[in-house]
Order: sequence, then C-alpha cells, then structure tokens
Amino acid sequence: MSCGNPHDTDCREVLDRVYEYLDGEMTDHDIDKIRQHLVECSPCLSEYDLDVALKALVRRSCACESAPEELRAKIMVRITEVRLELG
Repeated sequence: MSCGNPHDTDCREVLDRVYEYLDGEMTDHDIDKIRQHLVECSPCLSEYDLDVALKALVRRSCACESAPEELRAKIMVRITEVRLELG
C-alpha cells in the first residue's frame, strides 16, 4: 500500500507496527515517525482508522473480560502472518 509518494518510513513498516503505535508501545522517536507518515500518506491513514475502529469495537464488546495472555499472543502471531501473506 502506498500513496505513490516517497516517505522516510515505508508504508509496510507503518502498517506492521500500527498496533504498537495504537497501544503506546513504541519509543517517542518511533511514534513521531509513524505519526509523520500518517500525516503524509492517506492510504495508511485510512488503514490506521480501520484499525482504531476495530480496537474500539473489540473493547466495547469485550470490556467485561480480559483475554488470556496465551490467546492474545496467538492472535498477534496470526495478524502478523496474515499481513506477511498479503504484503
């Protein structure tokens, strides 16, 4: 995915790390890189908006229970696998 314009940070890197960004699990430097890319790249911003909506939906639907850590790890592995398959 790309808007066709060159960026300091590659679109694939941004999309691979968007959940880290959403969860605040990045260094300040990496947060700034991702934020700048999202300002410059509307396709990535659209994908980011979808991920924000998905997290909000899951949060609303599952707010009363926390997923077991093992399940969370499996889900993250699968998300990574799917992104690699699609990339």
